[in-house]
Amino acid sequence: MHFPLGPGDGVGCAIVTTDGPERGDAPGEAKDGTKAVAEREREAATTTRADGRADEAIARDAELLSAQLSQMRERLFPPSAKKALRPFTSGEAAKLIGVSDGYLRQLSISGEGPQPDTGAGGRRSYTLETINALRRHLAAQHDKASPKARQYLKWREPGEHLQVIAVTNFKGGSGKTTTSAHLAQYLALEGYRTLAIDLDPQASFSALLGYQPELDLEGNDTLYGAIRYDELRRPLREILRPTYFDGLTLVPGNLELQEFEHTTPRQLAERGARDDLPFFARIGAVIEEVEADFDVVVIDCPPQLGFLTLGALCAATSVVVTVHPQMLDVASMSQFLFMTADLLAVVREAGGALGFDFLRYLVTRYEPHDGPQAQIAGFLRAQFGERVLTNAMLKSTAISDAGLTKQTLYEVGRENFTRGTYDRAMESLTAVNGEIEALIRASWGRGR
Repeated sequence: MHFPLGPGDGVGCAIVTTDGPERGDAPGEAKDGTKAVAEREREAATTTRADGRADEAIARDAELLSAQLSQMRERLFPPSAKKALRPFTSGEAAKLIGVSDGYLRQLSISGEGPQPDTGAGGRRSYTLETINALRRHLAAQHDKASPKARQYLKWREPGEHLQVIAVTNFKGGSGKTTTSAHLAQYLALEGYRTLAIDLDPQASFSALLGYQPELDLEGNDTLYGAIRYDELRRPLREILRPTYFDGLTLVPGNLELQEFEHTTPRQLAERGARDDLPFFARIGAVIEEVEADFDVVVIDCPPQLGFLTLGALCAATSVVVTVHPQMLDVASMSQFLFMTADLLAVVREAGGALGFDFLRYLVTRYEPHDGPQAQIAGFLRAQFGERVLTNAMLKSTAISDAGLTKQTLYEVGRENFTRGTYDRAMESLTAVNGEIEALIRASWGRGR
């Protein structure tokens, strides 16, 4: 798959360029070029050590990288440099709503309900906003509590609690953020009012949802602004950001989230003299401020077991632990579970309420034809039984290729990939997220 990352870009990346010789250079020129590059790198390293200003060198690299990312965004998403969700075909829209394509066509012909855009040859296309408006229109034709109305409009009813799902693991590369982003977008596509919270200071979740933190955010624009201990704390509602996915709202992340890890120990040392709300209850408390507006919250936890992750676990009604089926990753997860259990026990003794509707392990980046991975996946299922999700998140070039342009598979069209590759990846994503959706509905006492 080819992405237009702009002239002069490296292979598959708008950031990396090569100072070395071109393929057609003569052997002597290639050798001399390689020596020159190596010499420049040695000089740069020596200078950095000698002048004692490594911080300035790193800052320059950060500014360069940020500028390149900004330029890439301008090229990928013209003219406003903002992401936009593609329109859906009539067949895709019908599947999302839960009706036949013929019925959707009849609604369009009769002029009933919200209307699609019509292109050349009468081809109809639907934005997600139009799809959600059609859901509301069709639900309004039935009794509000009827199964038919609930089929179209899946919002939770009075008495059904807000579902808060923490996606976590402290092992890098476990597919945590990829899982969070696809789950949040899947739920929004299915019609649930979804809140995505980026708790990772690296802010990859925010980037996938259209925000470049150092450009789009100012101070106090993350969840930290709502859970901090001083007078600068602000309501969570002021921090919510819309996304290009209708029905999906974001609490973005950036480096200021790390402040919570630094200020909490000081607060604990002062025994909460200035604030009576303990650190582990703060995330849950601010989510309650906006509870009425959402059905599901998806929290992308940082890859560490710090105060933010503990707060997210205490706020969660359910947990998904991502695990890559490699022995080192499984060993790391074992330590993660031991540490989590010990720390949550301390939180419980301090008055924290702990209870999950479901705790599930999700096998990610899975290659079913890889013998050792299949063995590890089987090992996990033998140990944890039904707590391992039946479906695994397959490793796919379609997902990684979409990520080159900071997109998920739900955003790019099938025409951009080899059909078999796209279909296998989409089938895997839908199966995993559909299984989690079924657990959510079960927690509300609903059937599939």
